[in-house]
Amino acid sequence: MQYRIRDLYWEMRLQTGSRYDKIGFNQKLKGDGMMESYMQMLAKRSKDASRSAAKLGTADKNRGLLAVADELVAEQQLILDANAKDIEAAKKKGVKQSLIDRLELSERRIADMAEGLRQIAALDDPVGEVLSMKTRPNGLRIGQKRVPLGVVGIIYESRPNVTADAFGLCFKTGNSVILRGGSDAIYSNQAIVHAVKDGLRKEKLNQDLIILVEDTDRKVVNEMMKMHGWIDVLIPRGGAGLIQAVVKQATVPVIETGVGNCHVYVDSCLDGDADYEMAVRIIDNAKTQRPSVCNAIEGLLVHEAVAEKLLPMVQKALAVHNVTIYGCEKTRAILGDSVLPATETEYATEFLDYKISVKVVSDLEEAIAHITKYGTKHSECIVTRSLNAAKKFLAKGNKVKITLRFRGREMAHMNSSKHILDDLAEQLSDIAVVEKAPKIEGRSIGMVLAEKR
Repeated sequence: MQYRIRDLYWEMRLQTGSRYDKIGFNQKLKGDGMMESYMQMLAKRSKDASRSAAKLGTADKNRGLLAVADELVAEQQLILDANAKDIEAAKKKGVKQSLIDRLELSERRIADMAEGLRQIAALDDPVGEVLSMKTRPNGLRIGQKRVPLGVVGIIYESRPNVTADAFGLCFKTGNSVILRGGSDAIYSNQAIVHAVKDGLRKEKLNQDLIILVEDTDRKVVNEMMKMHGWIDVLIPRGGAGLIQAVVKQATVPVIETGVGNCHVYVDSCLDGDADYEMAVRIIDNAKTQRPSVCNAIEGLLVHEAVAEKLLPMVQKALAVHNVTIYGCEKTRAILGDSVLPATETEYATEFLDYKISVKVVSDLEEAIAHITKYGTKHSECIVTRSLNAAKKFLAKGNKVKITLRFRGREMAHMNSSKHILDDLAEQLSDIAVVEKAPKIEGRSIGMVLAEKR
C-alpha cells in the first residue's frame, strides 16, 4: 500500500505562554526505506504502552484513574471551550438538536465523567483473577485466568464522554487504547485526551496508554480495521451502519456491540393510581431524559388491560417534550389521529430523537415476541407486580427493574427496607443476577436484575 508523506502534529504543553505549541514532523522511514504510515506509528506506540500497562499493579492503576479524574475537573474550562467549537460546527451543518445533545458537554457531564473513573477505580481488579481450575486424571492442572488483551481499538461516534469511559475501562484491565472518535467531536476528544495524559504524566505513568487518532480521514479508519498484529481487538460503538461496516471489513478481532432499540413493557397487574403514575414516570424518564443515548427507550408495549387508562397519561407526559408517537391501530383508537400509524419501519428504528413507537399487546408472550423481533438486546424493562411475569421476562434475556415505593411516614424506614429487595434477588438467584444494587431514588428504592448466564 502506498502512503503519501504528510505532516503530523504533536501538541505539547509549554512551560510559558500559550498552553500548546504545534511541532511538525514527517513520517519516518522504516529500516527498509518504506514509509511508516500514521496509523502504524500510533499502533507501535500503543503496542509498546500495552506492555507497560500489563505490568501495572492495582494500586498504580487506581492511582492513575483518580489522578485523571481530578485532571478532568481541573481542565474543565479548556474542555468546555473545545466542546463549544464542536457544537458550533454541528449547528452550522444543520445537525438536529437530539444529536447535538449527544455531543454537548457541561460542568455536570464532565463531573460525571470524572466520577465514572473514580467508580472504576473502586472496582475489584479483574486482572489475575482465576476463574476455574481443574485437575485432569493424569494430574495435569488446567485453569482459566483473566489477563489483559493488549491494544484495544475503539471506533465511536459523537459522544465525547466515551473517550474518558473507554480509557478508564481499558486502563483498569491492563490494556492500552487507541481511540478514533467522530470528526464532529474532534476538538472535545483532543481536550479530554490531553487531560487524561496530564493525569498520567503527573503520576509518572506512560502517556501512550491512551492515543487519539486525530486524522479524521475515513481512510485512516479503514487502515485501523486491518491492523492485525498491532491492534488486538476492535470495538465499534455507534449506529448500526458503523457497527456493521467494522464487523464486515475488519481483519482485527471485533467485539460487536448493538444499537439501542430498547423497550418498556407495562404489564396488566397495576394496582391503583400510584402504580399508573409510577409507570408514566418510568416511561417519561426513559424516553425524554436523554433521547440521544443508546439506552433511551424507542418502543412502548402496554397490556390491553391497562391501555385505556395508561396511554392518555403517557401521551400527556410526552407531549410536554413534543414527542412524536407512532402507534398501532389499538393505540390510535385510544389516543386519536394525532398519533401516527406505526409500521415495521418505526418498530425497528432506533430514533435517538423525541419519537416513540407504541403497541398494545394482549399478554406478556406477545410483548416478549415483539421485543425478540425488533429489540437489539441492549436494555429492556418490565413494569409489573407479578414475580412470575418478571421471571418470564428475565428468562428471555431481558432485564427487570424492581422498585419499592414509600409514602408519608414509610420513608423513615427506607434504609431498613433494602433487605426486601435482597430477599427477592435471592429468590430469583437461580435465573438472575443483580446488575444494579438496591439504591434510593427519591421516594423509592430501585434494583436492576439481569439474566443469569
